[in-house]
Amino acid sequence: MSGTKPGDPALGWAVVGCGLVARDYVIPALQGARNARLVALCDSDAEALMRIQADDAVRHTALEAALADRNVEAVYIATPNHLHAAMTEACAAAGKHVLCEKPMAITAQDGLRMMSACQRAGVHYATAFDQRHHAAHRKLRMLVKEGVLGTITQARIHYACWLPADWTPNNWRIDPEQAGGGAMIDLAPHGLDLLEVVLGDEWQSLLAMTQRRVHGYPVDDGAVLMGQFRGGTLGLLQVAYNCPDAYPRRTLELIGTRARALASKTMGQTPGGSLSLTDAKTGEETWIHLSPDEDRSPFLNQVEAFSACVLDGRPQPFAPERDVRLVGLLSQALHSGRAFPPCH
Repeated sequence: MSGTKPGDPALGWAVVGCGLVARDYVIPALQGARNARLVALCDSDAEALMRIQADDAVRHTALEAALADRNVEAVYIATPNHLHAAMTEACAAAGKHVLCEKPMAITAQDGLRMMSACQRAGVHYATAFDQRHHAAHRKLRMLVKEGVLGTITQARIHYACWLPADWTPNNWRIDPEQAGGGAMIDLAPHGLDLLEVVLGDEWQSLLAMTQRRVHGYPVDDGAVLMGQFRGGTLGLLQVAYNCPDAYPRRTLELIGTRARALASKTMGQTPGGSLSLTDAKTGEETWIHLSPDEDRSPFLNQVEAFSACVLDGRPQPFAPERDVRLVGLLSQALHSGRAFPPCH
């Protein structure tokens, strides 16, 4: 059920690409948002369209038809990565605002195309980094800003899963042409963005090492990225498609001179998880509790935040230039790092 009330302004949305993320997270978020309404769905796969439960949404198999719909004001792009640039350009040309799944693009050049198209058309653009909207991460950002952790020396993220070749019938995430890479390009953008947001700082350098250790597909199934922020904090990201889901594999840790912060099971598409602080002097661990009103779907928080900026005429909090920079940083780290050996 929609959270909108009669008379409340609500931005009309189309979702393009009706795979798992759209079906399980994006569409329910739009259906529950206070200031958004789902008006259209688009996917070239007619069967995928019919699997979506959205009685009021018009269904299209061609992007042109969805963009011709006057009720569509904004588009959530949830297609394979290689389609992001052209689709964003088409949306911008039609005067539609764009919220695009990460990574923004496979290359920084494509990211520049997307940014330029939206700026020329005068429409909003943002990359869908849903994890910055998780309640625990929002709280952690505030604690850092208030100095509760002291001087932060190191930041670490472990974000991994088990993703075999037959994970889905058409597993585009392991196709180098459609995805642009494997675990690194899929999972690392979340951590790159999230640490900048939480720390209020920018990556200054980044190196990467990748592996193809378990799965036999032609992209990396694991990666380690390390770098330094402008303020001096060291950052480490571990991402993988070769980590069994039964293991603890979703953690964010900040080491400070006053306290250590540990977020567990907060990385991902769902609310919940835990956040604790360990005092540097006593070693005492305290748990940060979030109210049910705070601990909502990060996708719901994300679509409401984007919609509010459009409806209020305010710029999005993070300019697209930043997202292009992150794409370039990731690409540079991949090409300057050590390539994965063949899987045996």
